[in-house]
Amino acid sequence: MDARFDGRRRPGAAAKESDHATDPATEAFVAHRNLLFTVAYEMLGSAADAEDVLQETWLRWVKVDLGQVRDQRAYLVRITTRQSLNRLRTMTRRKEAYVGPWLPEPLLTAPDVVEDVELAESMSMALMLILETLSPTERAVFVLREVFDVGYDEIAAAVDKSPAAVRQIAHRARRHVEARRPREVVSPGEIRAALESFQRALETGDPQDLLDVLAPEVVLMSDGGGVKQAALRPIIGAEKVARMFFGGLGKVKGTLTGEPTVVNGNPALLVRLDGELDGVLAVRVEDARITGLYYVRNPEKLSRVESETPLALR
Repeated sequence: MDARFDGRRRPGAAAKESDHATDPATEAFVAHRNLLFTVAYEMLGSAADAEDVLQETWLRWVKVDLGQVRDQRAYLVRITTRQSLNRLRTMTRRKEAYVGPWLPEPLLTAPDVVEDVELAESMSMALMLILETLSPTERAVFVLREVFDVGYDEIAAAVDKSPAAVRQIAHRARRHVEARRPREVVSPGEIRAALESFQRALETGDPQDLLDVLAPEVVLMSDGGGVKQAALRPIIGAEKVARMFFGGLGKVKGTLTGEPTVVNGNPALLVRLDGELDGVLAVRVEDARITGLYYVRNPEKLSRVESETPLALR
């Protein structure tokens, strides 16, 4: 394989090619590809940008003298982190020009990811939106330390800071996230139950059924990217959210239905209009009621909900 490794190739296909390859660089990259993608996605919230980061990581990796590398996994994570930080700064400018709220690109994930509490929580729309409020360096440090349990010395090498500075950044980022994340972990069963109630209300068109499952202070964020109809600002309050679904989206000609799925390691709904994919709905649930709704309608962000994306923490 040459230096133009296709970062978008599915891991299975890449692994099959490696059966015929003896190149140690290729074998190491393929072995850690799912981990590297997960690191990049957690930092960026965009599968498309994560794939580009993997491509850039590969191009740098093939130039490395493997004889000088003690820990290939750590070295690859370091390259991926640096490329993700570069991409994050570029994305900040893109998001400033984005039409309406920006939501992470949803990923269809295997059902068993739901049972991995650590991975599922780190991938949730709610937490990833909290990570959006961190600086690029804070986000990188938080993700590497809290999600992937990378040591401070390794993180320091990845973000070009001293270990002491990294510890301070990690403490600051952790405090910031803890102040904004849900107070308690909600089980997948509780999320499914809330989504089932929401789905019934959506399909029967009964506003009261919807109000019953929404918390009074619920927040709806919808991402149309300027391509699909979506609220340009977050909608706050159960009655306003209900009006959005039954007065706004409800005016769309056709039948809206919900299909249970697993997105970003958490139960979610694929919303279809007359059978065609209209968007992905993820939720935040507290005390059995929905406190956050995240509705991604931008067609450019829906390419990863038709087939599962493999993820890895190690």
